[in-house]
Amino acid sequence: MPTATVTPQDAPGRTAPRATRTPVPAAPAAPAAPAARRPILATHPAAVLDVVIPVYNEQADLEPCVRRLYAHLTRTFPYPFRITIADNASTDATLAVAETLQAAIAEVTVAHLEQKGRGRALHTVWSASDAPVLAYMDVDLSTDLAALLPLVAPLISGHSDLAIGTRLARDSRVVRGVKREVISRCYNLILRGTLAARFSDAQCGFKAIRADVAAQLLPLIEDTGWFFDTELLVLAERSGLRIHEIPVDWVDDPDSRVDIKATALADLKGVARVGRALATGALPVRDLRRQLGRAPLEPAVPGVPVGLPRQLVRFTGVGMASTAAYLVLYLLLRGTVGAQTANLLALALTAVANTAANRQLTFGVRGRAGAGRHQLEGLVVFGLGLGLTSGSLAVLSALASHPGRPLELGILIGANLAATVLRFVLLRAWVFHPHRRQA
Repeated sequence: MPTATVTPQDAPGRTAPRATRTPVPAAPAAPAAPAARRPILATHPAAVLDVVIPVYNEQADLEPCVRRLYAHLTRTFPYPFRITIADNASTDATLAVAETLQAAIAEVTVAHLEQKGRGRALHTVWSASDAPVLAYMDVDLSTDLAALLPLVAPLISGHSDLAIGTRLARDSRVVRGVKREVISRCYNLILRGTLAARFSDAQCGFKAIRADVAAQLLPLIEDTGWFFDTELLVLAERSGLRIHEIPVDWVDDPDSRVDIKATALADLKGVARVGRALATGALPVRDLRRQLGRAPLEPAVPGVPVGLPRQLVRFTGVGMASTAAYLVLYLLLRGTVGAQTANLLALALTAVANTAANRQLTFGVRGRAGAGRHQLEGLVVFGLGLGLTSGSLAVLSALASHPGRPLELGILIGANLAATVLRFVLLRAWVFHPHRRQA
C-alpha cells in the first residue's frame, strides 16, 4: 500500500489519504461569533478528530504508541476519528512501521515529509486535513490518554477555539527531573514577562485546535520546530481566541532525544522574533481580531501603552532615574556608613519610588486600590535586587581586600543592571499582571 510523500504544500486527507491535496486557504474576513462557535455534529461526513503523531526515528516506540492510542479512542471516543503518523524524514525503519500500521488499521494514515521539524509536520498535516478538530501528541505518550476527551470536548461543543494540556496546574500530576521542571517554569515566566502570555504551559506536547481557526492562524506562523506551539498560542491569544486548559498527568520520558540547550536557544530567538513582529505590526493581530469578531485592542488606561516595547521605554526611563538616584544616595551615605549599609538604604529608598513610578507610568495602574500590596510585592522584588548587589559586593570583598572606588561602583552598576532586568520581568509578569489587576 503506497504512502503519500508530502511537503508543506500537500498532505493526506481522509477521503483520499494517499493523494495530493490543495492546501486549505485562510478563511475570508467574515466576522465570527465572539463568544462561541457552532458545535460539530456527529454526522460530520469525515472524521471529527484527526490526531497527529509527529515522529523522527521512532521505530521501536511507534507501533505500541499507535495501537494503544487506537484502542483508547475506539473505547472512549464517540465520534469517527483518524490517527495520522507524520514521519519527519526518519532514517531508520520508522516509515516502514508506519506503513504496516496503515495497512492493518483503517483509521491510520501516514504522511512522509522530506524535512525534519515538529512545527513543519503539524503545519503540513493540519493544513490539509478535512477533520474539524485537529490534535497532536508526542509519540512517547507521556500524557495520560484519559485527558484526550476533555481536551477536545470544548472544541467539539464550540465552547473554545484551542485546548492545551498543562503540567503546571495544581491538579496536574507530573513526574520529571528538577532540571526540566525549572527550565519549563522559567520559560513560561519569560513568556509572561516578555510577550504578556497568560497560558500556563506552552510546550506540553498535547494540544488541539478547531480546523477553521487553524486555517486562519497557520499561514501566519513561521517556526517549523519546537517554537511552533508557542507562536501558535501567542497569536491565538492576541487574536482574542478562547484557549481552554486542562491539567494532565505527565511522566517524563527518560529516553527523550530533545536537545535541551539547542531547543532553549531556538525558543529564545523565537520569543525575540515574535515580540519584534508584534511591536512593528508585522503580525496583523488587529486585522485578525476584526475578522474573528473580537474586540479591538485598546489601552486599559488612556495614555498608557499596553505593548511591550513602549512599556520597556517607560520602564527604562524610570530605571535610569532610579539608578541615578541610587548612586547619588549611595555616595552620600558611603562616607558615614559602610558599603553594605549604604547599599541597603539607597536601594530601599529608590525601590519604593521606583515601584510607585512604574505603577502609574509604565503599567497604567491608578488610584489607591492595591497600592499597599503593590509596594509589598515591590519590596520582595527589591529583596532579590538587594541579593544581587549585596552578593556582588561580598564577592568583590572576598577577591580584593582593598578594592578601589571605581571598581566598586562598576560592580554595583553591573549588578543593578541585572537587577533592573529582573525587576521588569517580575513587575510585568507578577505584580502588575492584567489578570491580577482585574481580580
